[in-house]
Amino acid sequence: MPQRVLVVNTGSSSLKLSVLRDGRVENGATVQRWEGSGHLEPVQAFLDGVGHVDAVGHRVVHGGPRYSEPAWIDGDVIDYLDSIRDLAPLHNPRAVAGIHAVAEVLPDTPAVACFDTAFHATLPAEAHTYALPREWNARWGLRRYGFHGLSHAYATRRASELVGAPGARMVSCHLGAGASLAAVRDGISRDTTMGFTPLAGLVMVTRSGDVDPGLLMWLLQHGGMPVDELNEALEKRSGLKGLSGTSGDLRDVLAGRADGDQDCALAFDVFVHQLCREIAAMTAAIGGLDVLVMTGGVGEHAPLVRGRVADRLAYLGIRLDPERNESASGDADVSAEGAAVRTVVVTAREDLEIARQVAEHLGTARG
Repeated sequence: MPQRVLVVNTGSSSLKLSVLRDGRVENGATVQRWEGSGHLEPVQAFLDGVGHVDAVGHRVVHGGPRYSEPAWIDGDVIDYLDSIRDLAPLHNPRAVAGIHAVAEVLPDTPAVACFDTAFHATLPAEAHTYALPREWNARWGLRRYGFHGLSHAYATRRASELVGAPGARMVSCHLGAGASLAAVRDGISRDTTMGFTPLAGLVMVTRSGDVDPGLLMWLLQHGGMPVDELNEALEKRSGLKGLSGTSGDLRDVLAGRADGDQDCALAFDVFVHQLCREIAAMTAAIGGLDVLVMTGGVGEHAPLVRGRVADRLAYLGIRLDPERNESASGDADVSAEGAAVRTVVVTAREDLEIARQVAEHLGTARG
């Protein structure tokens, strides 16, 4: 089993690097304004300071129809990820750039791709199949893939530890700049809110989430909307940003709401409404709810959101202890005493999940 794993998490403009040994972070750095595969100096500088690593784990958002588990990275894997770049245009090209950059510095170190979509490969056919012409689905691999799988996998495993219920029915809420829910039973994903791409589902910071496809067709056919402009607006100018006129960061929305800004108030209400509706839908997908898991920047640090969710979904048995909810820090159970559904806050740790998957993948190969 590898002792030290380098975890590489590429964002839209940054590169996060961390070295973990047996689940503990020994070194970490974020390279801001990272330019891609040719921008080697900060990668080299970080690795020069941390010494030998036994393996590398790369976060890759979309594995397409081919990958339902971690994979050794070689030329064939990279070519395939390039071929599906349109499925996650904001994420996959940057992941490939990160793979190239680290490989130039560590050419002989085994590297593993860990896919956000892999956790949701277990969705049953009725949950992942779109009601489109079946020849379309077959020809293009059209299905609900789901995302944030690394976060959902870690959060639900950690929540099981906190409440001592490994087989519980859970709804995991990853609420950050991107946001999605996962319906998990017996540790297995049964449904999720994101779909073929990460644009579907909940209202997000700049992404629209679910929109009537007929509305989009109307904009294209009757509104004179160019396809590229529509795509850019749905990805970058919608969500909380589009509704509120702010940056879209929930803190800015809440500040505007507190100052009486009606657009910010509406944006918050739309966000909460959609979140509650989809939590209820995920609960239906697994036949009930034992544990509600909150993770991601908003899930961890917005007690107002957690409180509103509990109030709206009290009929499911969700009740929070107000003091615990307000003071929650790190991993915490914020449930009220005697609540039928446990509500836990879990610090997002995709790095730990990637390191775990790398260790398991290499251990299986060596075994």
